[in-house]
Amino acid sequence: MSTTCATEDLEIVDRGPDWLFVRLHPDLDNLDTVADRLWAQLNQHFIHRLVLEMDDVPFLPSRLIGQLVMLQKRVLQHDGALRLCGLSDSCFQALHVCRLDQVLPNYESRQQAVCGCKAPRPR
Repeated sequence: MSTTCATEDLEIVDRGPDWLFVRLHPDLDNLDTVADRLWAQLNQHFIHRLVLEMDDVPFLPSRLIGQLVMLQKRVLQHDGALRLCGLSDSCFQALHVCRLDQVLPNYESRQQAVCGCKAPRPR
């Protein structure tokens, strides 16, 4: 399954048992609504576990980091999980500098993100 949301910066790549997989293509004009739009997708699919595939994100502006933190709080309030995969080294370092690399764990692959069994590490 691969569908695109109302805006082109969120692409639902797949839906598995209890997980939604979304590839993020950041649009600098729509960064302030990323959390709301992802939350709407989670609710539409009746899922509160999300893997964000970040392979197409060249850098993490502070507005996008703020949106990810806001989404993480919402997801945790519903006993869900938000995990990242495919972050570039520079994006991982941006999270690390903000001390968010443990709050927003990055995994090498979608499978590792779902499992959560390997220690998160940068790509």
